[in-house]
Amino acid sequence: MARYARVATLVACLLFACGVANGQRYRRQADDSKKDDSLEQELCKDKDAGEWFRLVAGEGDNCRDVIQCTASGIQAIRCPAGLFFDIEKQTCDWKDAVKNCKLKNKERKIKPLLYTEEPLCQDGFLACGDATCIERGLFCNGEKDCPDGSDENSCDIDNDPNRAPPCDTSQCVLPDCFCSEDGTVIPGDLPARDVPQMITITFDDAINNNNIELYKEIFNGKRKNPNGCDIKATFFISHKYTNYSAVQETHRKGHEIAVHSITHNDDERFWSNATVDDWGKEMAGMRVITEKFANVTDNSIVGVRAPYLRVGGNNQFTMMEEQAFLYDSTITAPLSNPPLWPYTMYFRMPHRCHGNLQSCPTRSHAVWEMVMNELDRREDPTNDEYLPGCAMVDSCSNILTGDQFYNFLNHNFDRHYDQNRAPLGLYFHAAWLKNNPEFLEAFLYWIDEILQTHNDVYFVTMTQVIQWIQNPRTVTEAKNFEPWREKCAVEGIPACWVPHSCKLISKEVPGETINLQTCVRCPVNYPWLNDPTGDGHY
Repeated sequence: MARYARVATLVACLLFACGVANGQRYRRQADDSKKDDSLEQELCKDKDAGEWFRLVAGEGDNCRDVIQCTASGIQAIRCPAGLFFDIEKQTCDWKDAVKNCKLKNKERKIKPLLYTEEPLCQDGFLACGDATCIERGLFCNGEKDCPDGSDENSCDIDNDPNRAPPCDTSQCVLPDCFCSEDGTVIPGDLPARDVPQMITITFDDAINNNNIELYKEIFNGKRKNPNGCDIKATFFISHKYTNYSAVQETHRKGHEIAVHSITHNDDERFWSNATVDDWGKEMAGMRVITEKFANVTDNSIVGVRAPYLRVGGNNQFTMMEEQAFLYDSTITAPLSNPPLWPYTMYFRMPHRCHGNLQSCPTRSHAVWEMVMNELDRREDPTNDEYLPGCAMVDSCSNILTGDQFYNFLNHNFDRHYDQNRAPLGLYFHAAWLKNNPEFLEAFLYWIDEILQTHNDVYFVTMTQVIQWIQNPRTVTEAKNFEPWREKCAVEGIPACWVPHSCKLISKEVPGETINLQTCVRCPVNYPWLNDPTGDGHY
């Protein structure tokens, strides 16, 4: 114990008390190098490459300070005031969000013995960390089958023994499969100049009186694609506070309705760790609710986006296969030039799993991924130094004025249009536009300008993008591309002028009376996870 105390004292002095700036690297003085090197080796012997850890656990400054072993010595950082370091996430976060100040380092997980000089098991079997042999297919299936649980401890895209293979274009053929080694290849090998530039506008969360007028202003029937049809968007809706008569009208107008969960559970870890059944109740249940209470009867609800963009790994995608969802739009691809095209999940993702503690799928799944390309938020892309990208427009925190937003839209449009014409995704929460009239004005001006100056740009739904990828058409052919002409310009009246306003309770949401607005008859109970139809049959 005295030896470790000495290490802590030595390193703490070197890194924190001696006033050295954050991020600098430290070398031991030559006259004491052997002694200090041995202490450093002891400190670093069981640490992963790049792992940050604490010398002293506890609240206050102890929870702000972490160190890292590097090839050139020990490196230290201190989180800014108001933030603590989250050992599991390996990043600074708000004090209230960090629950592991008492941990010095990440939990050490026993790794399976996947690669050994001599095979430990018969064909079709692999070795656990304790050398027990189990069937290969049991590794990384979400259940601990090894006595030591090691079969679930090495399950990323590089280590899962049952991982999807790299893209093989001889096997992956349109219309059912699409992949490329780096994700940037244009479907059908069309020249970029012949590809219509698709733009997908999406909105997440409830549709209700807080945003209905905003959507009417954007999609006013006057903004037309080059084929003469109204511009379209995709709405990923969550259940609580949604006005289903408004959803019904949005669908009638030709926009796409997709699911964003019933509960929108606030615990981000829930989505990362949810079981196949959890995902089914949340997403397939949301589809049942929407089909019934928004009277969507054409089997068009085929898309999923997870709350907080927390990917659910193989469990999420297994559920999507079982429940016949067509695509996911949760996975983020890091900012890249050229940007990525959507791809199917039969083969390995063409990019790394991006984000803190994300759980990306590793196995082969019969699902499309409408990948979320990060946007470039630099004000002057020609001169500014590199900044990390942002997936949701409203998470691009440096956009402060309408002019900045307009320039941001133009730069990111050019990145797509002038390179491989991968679909440009503009993903919003409605409140960002509603609460910032200057942003809304800039957005509408930009849409109108793009439509006036380009005859090869289409604002389409997620499903319409997939339909084009499955059957690529040139700019000239796109004007008569039938899937883009469905519900071209919808006239007529809403299904109901005055919806039923149902005051409902559910034993799954105790203590609340919730208002459900719908054109169909009111249910007995407020629909929820175990009773999505609201008829009381749990």
